[in-house]
Amino acid sequence: MQQHLFDLVVRSTDIDFIGHVNNAKYLEYMEWARFDWICQRGFTLDELQRRGLMPVVVNININYRRELRMLEQVQVRTRVLGIGEKSYVIRHELYKEKGELAADADVTMVMIDAKTRRSVALPEDWLGELAKAAEGEQEG
Repeated sequence: MQQHLFDLVVRSTDIDFIGHVNNAKYLEYMEWARFDWICQRGFTLDELQRRGLMPVVVNININYRRELRMLEQVQVRTRVLGIGEKSYVIRHELYKEKGELAADADVTMVMIDAKTRRSVALPEDWLGELAKAAEGEQEG
């Protein structure tokens, strides 16, 4: 299974009053990685707006495993876990510099029509990209 890799550095604005990354920032890191992943597959914000489609998060199950601290190098690894007619599930894993798992989350996404705000079938090209990622085909 091919993983998308996204690297970042913890910023001072990510730190909470007890000196580590605030729990909400973990979700933000995952979102950055998710948007990078879909943009690299050709589904930029402009393209999604042109099509009138929006992938939205409908469920997140997250496990916080290790603290992240300021200036730490973090790698977010993203992969496809499952594909449905209108939804898909991806897993994000945040790794510290030395390979320690800091957090993992399963994220369920649903495609919705931007005007009606109702779920719609995943477009064929989107399904194709998800299937490629799930099968482990090399990303371009």
